[in-house]
Amino acid sequence: MMKNRIVLMALLGIVCACTKSDSSPVKSTLVGSWKLSEILADPGNGSGTFRAVTSNKTITFDNKGNVGCNGVICDMFNDASTKASIGTYSVIDATITSADCANTKINYVLKNDTVILIYPCIEACKAKYIRLR
Repeated sequence: MMKNRIVLMALLGIVCACTKSDSSPVKSTLVGSWKLSEILADPGNGSGTFRAVTSNKTITFDNKGNVGCNGVICDMFNDASTKASIGTYSVIDATITSADCANTKINYVLKNDTVILIYPCIEACKAKYIRLR
């Protein structure tokens, strides 16, 4: 009987040690600051390509699932402005949500030192950000 309790306590300790807390920081290579470098706005015939832009617009992802932007994050054409945006991001479904975007989700793709935001447009519209060092 005492032996069973010891085994049960040991198993319970292992289970508790392996359980991940919901409040743990997000571990992602997305964490950091990124600068807008290119925009793709398809004219409707599939011929759109990324075009370089001169911009000081940045987005910053923290390790707690928050994202901030020195412009309106849901506006791919807007440069940095006095209107800053905040929101949250999910590494599970690769989305960004911000109240400034009427809670419409923006998808993103992370590839090496590039993050591409994919806006919910009828035609393809994307913004490419490069990692700031």
